[in-house]
Amino acid sequence: MSLVPMRQILDEAAKGGYGVGAFNVNNMEQIQAIMAAAEEVQSPVIVQASRGALKYSQLNYLRHLMLAAVELHPKIPVAMHLDHGNCLATCLLAIELGFTSVMMDGSLDEGGKKPRSYEDNVCVTRKVVEIAHAYGVTVEGELGCLGGIEDGHGAGFSEEEAKKFLTNPDQAEEFAANTGVDALAVAIGTSHGAYKFRRPPTGAVLRMDVIAEIHAKLPGCHLVMHGSSEVSESLQDTVRMYGGYLKPTFGVPVAEVQQGIKHGVRKVNIDTDSRLAMTGAARKLFVCEPAKFDPREWLAPARDAMQAVVQSRIIAFGSTGHAFDYSPITLEDAKALYK
Repeated sequence: MSLVPMRQILDEAAKGGYGVGAFNVNNMEQIQAIMAAAEEVQSPVIVQASRGALKYSQLNYLRHLMLAAVELHPKIPVAMHLDHGNCLATCLLAIELGFTSVMMDGSLDEGGKKPRSYEDNVCVTRKVVEIAHAYGVTVEGELGCLGGIEDGHGAGFSEEEAKKFLTNPDQAEEFAANTGVDALAVAIGTSHGAYKFRRPPTGAVLRMDVIAEIHAKLPGCHLVMHGSSEVSESLQDTVRMYGGYLKPTFGVPVAEVQQGIKHGVRKVNIDTDSRLAMTGAARKLFVCEPAKFDPREWLAPARDAMQAVVQSRIIAFGSTGHAFDYSPITLEDAKALYK
C-alpha cells in the first residue's frame, strides 16, 4: 500500500516543480474515477473528504472506500486528506480514521460561516499541528477567506466582498512561523462552488501576484489553491443541454493555476469540475435513453466523465509520470522527520 503523508507528496512536487491535484470524494464512483486517472498517467494524488462528505457517507464507508483504492493501486502514492476541518475535534477524528493529512481551516469560526480572528486562527492551528505532527500527519492551514459556499462551509462572500479578505503576504510569513503548518491555503480571489466570477477573471480579481509575493517570503512552505475548478463552458453546456440550469459563471483558467504552480503552489483543489462532469453525463443518459433505470447505467458514464476531467487536470498540473520518483514513507517515518 502506498498511503503516504501528504507532506512527502508536496515535498517531491516542490523538487520537481509541479502541482498535485487534490480531488474531493463522496462515493465509490468518484474514488474509482480519481484512481483510474492517476493510474493511467502514473501520478501521485491527494484524495480528500470534507466534513460534508464524511457525514454523507457515514465516516467509515468513505474511509474503507479510500483504503480500498490504495490497495487496488499499490504503486500510486496517495494521501488521504481532511478538507476544511473546522476544529481540533474534527481533525482528531480524521487522524483516528487513518487520514495522513488534515486541514485546520481556522480562517472561519467553528460553524464555518464567520471570519475568525488572526490570533484565534494561529492558536487553533498550532494546537492541531502539535498533535498531528506527533502522529506523523501533515497539516494544512488557511489564512484569509475565500468567497462562496461549498458543503455548507464558507462565509458566502461575493466576488467584491472576498477582495477584503485576501491573504496578507507579511502575515502569511508570521502565520507559518507561529503555527508550523506544512502547507498554507491562500485567499487570492477564488471562491468555492461553481459561481466564482461573473466574467473572465483579470488580474484585478484573481490575484496571482499575491501568490508570487507569498512564495518569495515563504519559499519552504507549500502553497494551496482552493476553489480552482475551471468550470469550463463545455461542462456547463452539457448540463444545460440536457435539462440542467446554471447561472452564467466563470472559473479559474488552467493557465492561471499553472502560473501559481511556478510560484510555489503544490496542492490544487478541484471539486466543482468533477461534479459538473458527472452531472452532465448522467443527465445526458437520462434524456437520450429514458428507458434506462439501472443506477449502474448512469453511474458508469458519470464516472468516466469525471475520470476524463481528473486526468486532464493531472496532466495540466505537471504531475504525470511522477508516481515512481520516490519511495513512499509511512506516518511512522514522518514522526521522525518532525522530531
